[in-house]
Amino acid sequence: MQVEQINPYTSDTRQKTDQVREMFDSIAPAYDFMNRAMTFGIDRLWRRRAVGLLADVPHGDILDIATGTGDLAILMARSFPQSRVTGIDLSEGMVGIGRKKINDCGLDGRVTLGIADCLAMPYPDASFDCITCAYGVRNFQDLLAGYREMLRVLRPGGRIVILELSTPSSAIVRPLYEFYTRAIIPFAGRMVSKDTRAYSYLPESIAAVPQCGEMCGLMIEAGFAEASFISLTFGTCTIYIADKPR
Repeated sequence: MQVEQINPYTSDTRQKTDQVREMFDSIAPAYDFMNRAMTFGIDRLWRRRAVGLLADVPHGDILDIATGTGDLAILMARSFPQSRVTGIDLSEGMVGIGRKKINDCGLDGRVTLGIADCLAMPYPDASFDCITCAYGVRNFQDLLAGYREMLRVLRPGGRIVILELSTPSSAIVRPLYEFYTRAIIPFAGRMVSKDTRAYSYLPESIAAVPQCGEMCGLMIEAGFAEASFISLTFGTCTIYIADKPR
């Protein structure tokens, strides 16, 4: 089954975009805690690795798609003091928490968060030097359309860096990973979050999202060039990098 067909609420007939918005509004108060707990804090290292991949390309104007509570946007603003970072997300609950974090960090004016759909972004063509997305593309209603929209708002020669959870291929690691993601995480999610379905949707969407070469092929199909990937932490997370032709 394609990832676009994996929905947060299986009995719901609404489009995936609407379901994802509701899910993240529901889990927003617990989101940061669950991220740290699920990954044992390693998610911070993954984000740093992703940000490092922007250092050698122009990054004055950065767009962070599916910005959530703003962790990646904040890290990029701190890493690149001359950059302007814009973050967009479907969920008002997530963005509300992100705006408070940005204010607490003293980054008002350098990081701006707003509500927008990644499939129809409110920006002119060629508006950004770089685009990032952390743990978000598997939630897209149409992944190929999402990449084409990124290509549209990216400047020629610009770069996208996509951080996404993935399924390990190792015969040793995979059974442990499957047990952890399909049993432990949903149980912990039900204990911490009021949304009993959200953390069951997580492993289902990870299993269905295109990975490694397949994801790079999708980026090339959307119009990007030189797509590549970096596997992290036994294959539990993957960074995808692609540039827009000049």
